[in-house]
Amino acid sequence: MKELLLIVFVMLTFGVWSQPGAHSHNDYEHEHPLFDALNCKFKSIEADVYSIGDSLFVAHDFDKIQSGRTLRQLYLEPLKEQIRKNNGSVYGDGHELILLIDIKDDSTRTYKLLHSILEEYKDLMSVFKNGEKIKGKIMPVVSGNRPFLFMKNQEVRYAGYDGRLNNLDSGIPATLMPVVSDNWNRYFKWDGTGTMPEAEKQKLYGLAGKAKEKGYLLRFWATPNRTQEQRTAVWKILSDAGVGLIGTDNLEELKDFFENR
Repeated sequence: MKELLLIVFVMLTFGVWSQPGAHSHNDYEHEHPLFDALNCKFKSIEADVYSIGDSLFVAHDFDKIQSGRTLRQLYLEPLKEQIRKNNGSVYGDGHELILLIDIKDDSTRTYKLLHSILEEYKDLMSVFKNGEKIKGKIMPVVSGNRPFLFMKNQEVRYAGYDGRLNNLDSGIPATLMPVVSDNWNRYFKWDGTGTMPEAEKQKLYGLAGKAKEKGYLLRFWATPNRTQEQRTAVWKILSDAGVGLIGTDNLEELKDFFENR
């Protein structure tokens, strides 16, 4: 009992409660972008971006862009301060945070701008160089419109590539493609109601196992989300299967799910 209490004390004291696979989908739409997810100790945070001039604006649609809501202002500068306050990492536990950056417009133009912006914060970023990864405080991962060949041919990158399930057997190294994401509805019909059909369950376990074996973090978007019961059922099966990142718009709900497990 004393040993258990000591472990709990150490975990609470040093902040190692960050969720092993919680992903904040469209994080910028929450009341407090970034900070709501950080308060729930999420491992991964998503921001959609458009390039205008020398800035990347964060928004789901181009006509929703607002002055001041840039990647620098909403995410990079606050994360820099968070790392400064927390002994050199976002949560003070030494783990890197994934910043999933979804490019919504021209892939190469916007990625080049992203690269130059990330270079300004290179001391905080994981660096991919000569086929190897040097772990940093933040690991950006590029999703959406992704310039694969351009990224592949870079000698130095500050971001990984977000692959798709059809890339699982491609041989792309995890140092280039650390995350594999895809649409749940392309592969599964189960909507979180009742028991997942055995054939679909085995498919999910197989995909998750293959991704893990190759060093990729697996993520699905558009998982059933209509009711809390559906969400909980899907999160349970994803967690049991060993899916690397579990995404949600319901941050507190997923935080409670992980803590109760």
